[in-house]
Amino acid sequence: MNFWEYLGEHHRQLLTDAGRHAAVVLPCTVAATVLGVLIGVAAHRGARAGALAANATAALSAVPALAVIGLLVPVAGPGLPPTVTALTLLGLVPVARSAVVGLRGVDPALLDAADGIGMSRPARLARVELPLAWPAVLTGIRGATRTLTGVAALAACVSGPGLGNPILRGIASPDGGDALAQVLAGTLGIVVLALLLDAAYVLVGRLTVPGGIRA
Repeated sequence: MNFWEYLGEHHRQLLTDAGRHAAVVLPCTVAATVLGVLIGVAAHRGARAGALAANATAALSAVPALAVIGLLVPVAGPGLPPTVTALTLLGLVPVARSAVVGLRGVDPALLDAADGIGMSRPARLARVELPLAWPAVLTGIRGATRTLTGVAALAACVSGPGLGNPILRGIASPDGGDALAQVLAGTLGIVVLALLLDAAYVLVGRLTVPGGIRA
């Protein structure tokens, strides 16, 4: 069976897999964003805390994604729990790094001005620092989403949902007549999904980043 025949016969299942794939990636990205920004806020003020956060995130990013998922299976069981945990941990790395970069890049004169008008530290963070750091944070979120969209295919290895399943089925039966079509359909589905999500972030950036600070 060639690719187009396979696509015609299985397009509904592929769309379902794509929806489930996105339904795993997006909540993990949100959780990774919250955790990553919190880490960035905690780490950007002090050199020692920043170095510790940088080393920790670098160590985490060096661990293969499949190994992270595999290590979590004995604890959380197969399926969604290890996948969601692993994706969240892997996604917070680029967000935390970008948050630190963005927060450290805020003009000190603006911080002094905020202090001068009596802003509390939380108010300054919410009204000055985070809005100005948002373009860098958004860049980290886009990078995290692209990474997680690809890594989420590994969920199929632990009975998770998504577009990794047709890829895994094709790899598991290389002599099957539609093996190549399955792998190609799953791979292209992931690429298309990643491009669509990235286009959505471009729109978010245009709507939320003022023209004066847009990169």
